[in-house]
Amino acid sequence: MDDTLRHVALFLIALIGMEAVAWATHRWVMHGFLWVLHKSHHRPRTGRFEWNDLFAVIFSLPSIVLIWFGVHGGQPDLLWVGLGIAGYGVVYFVFHDVIVHRRVKHPYRGKSAYMKRIIQAHRLHHAVHTKHGAVSFGFLWAPPVRILKDQLRARGTTVGSLAD
Repeated sequence: MDDTLRHVALFLIALIGMEAVAWATHRWVMHGFLWVLHKSHHRPRTGRFEWNDLFAVIFSLPSIVLIWFGVHGGQPDLLWVGLGIAGYGVVYFVFHDVIVHRRVKHPYRGKSAYMKRIIQAHRLHHAVHTKHGAVSFGFLWAPPVRILKDQLRARGTTVGSLAD
């Protein structure tokens, strides 16, 4: 495999693989031992920032280290893995903070079936304001909304106000 193809493959594998890393981190770290930071995201924001925003700094560190070693450490493949992780961070920011939570004003309204599904899934995730009982921990993939609503109903969470 030539270098360009390998670098593109490494970038895409890292970018796509980050959804699994993000799901697991959201499920077991953010809704686990670092709930102390993440709970601010499940409550109304009172200012421009919330404690949960520190995760952007924490999660950027592996990308920065990989990019540094890729550029300065004689490991060029690491650059592309680091860029893939950074690329996921950009996609996450645009989807989560801009499109779903509208922390940046814009006119866009997701109208495709995919966008409606992931936006609704994230809103259903926020139907739970506690550490336990939430559904849909991914950011760019989510189970069908009806399954998430059934899971919430089974846990006793009211989902009527979150109609499609």
